[in-house]
Amino acid sequence: MRKSKLSIPLKTMADEFERGIYIAKVSMEELAAYEPAMHAHRDDYHSFCFQEEGTTVIEIDFQKYSITGPAIAYIHPNQVHRMLAVQEINLSILIINSENLHPEWLKILQEIAPAPPLKLKPQAITLFRETISLCLKFWESKPEQLYQSILRDSCNALAGLAAKQYLEQAKPKAKLSSAEVISSNFRALLEHHFVQCKSPAVYAEKLNISAVYLNECLKKTTGQPVSYHIQQRVILEAKRLLYHSSQSVKEIAAELGYDDYPYFSRLFTKVVGISALSFRNRNLD
Repeated sequence: MRKSKLSIPLKTMADEFERGIYIAKVSMEELAAYEPAMHAHRDDYHSFCFQEEGTTVIEIDFQKYSITGPAIAYIHPNQVHRMLAVQEINLSILIINSENLHPEWLKILQEIAPAPPLKLKPQAITLFRETISLCLKFWESKPEQLYQSILRDSCNALAGLAAKQYLEQAKPKAKLSSAEVISSNFRALLEHHFVQCKSPAVYAEKLNISAVYLNECLKKTTGQPVSYHIQQRVILEAKRLLYHSSQSVKEIAAELGYDDYPYFSRLFTKVVGISALSFRNRNLD
C-alpha cells in the first residue's frame, strides 16, 4: 500500500539545486541508491538525461519506456515520473529551471512536450559527449567572476543540442500546413488552460478562429475532435492525482474545475472504461 499523500510529491529547484542548474555524471550505483527517483514525483524544473550506454526503464505519465544505448530523455516540468530500473548505464544529467534556460530553447521545449525518449544518432554522440565534458568542467571549477553566466551558457548549449535532436525528428515548421499550425497552437493553449476551459469554443476564440474550423483542423491532423483532446488532458491529470495522491474523487473533480462531481465521475468512466475508484484500487502498490 502506498503512503497516504495529499498531493503528488513535488521536487523544487530551490530545495534541490540552489544555483538553478545542476549537471553531473551518474553511476548505476548512485542512481539505484537514490530512493526519491524510484517514487513517482513531479519537478518544477527541466530534466535531461543523456545515456551513452546501458538500459534505463522509466515511467512517465503511466507510459513505460525502456531506453537502450545512446539516447536522450527529456522530462518537462510537472510530468509525473519515476525510475523503474537501470542496468550497466553510462549516464549524465542536466537539470535546469526555466529562468536559466535560453528563451528560444524554452519555447521549443514547451512546444514539443510531452516528448518520448529519443535514440541518438552516431554523429551526435561525440558532440554530446564533448559538450557534457565542457559543462562538467565549468560546474566543478571554483566559483569566481562570471562563473554563473559561463555555467549557464555552456549548459544552454547542451539543452540546445537536445532541443535540436527533437526538432530534427519532427516536421519542420516551415512545412507545416495551416491545420498543423493551429493544432500545435491549440495543444499549447490546452496545456495551460485545461482546468479553467472545457469548451472548444473558448479555445477557438483564443485562436481567433471559429469552433467549426478548429474542430476540422484537429480532426484532419489527429483524427479526433477538439472535445476528445480536452477530455484526454483532464483525465490524464485525474489519473495522476488518483494514482499518486490520497485526495478523494470529489476533491480531484473540484481541483480539475468540475463542480458537478457526478458528471466528472461519469466522464472518467466513459473515457477510461472503469470508474475512478476502480482505477485507484487497481493501481494500488
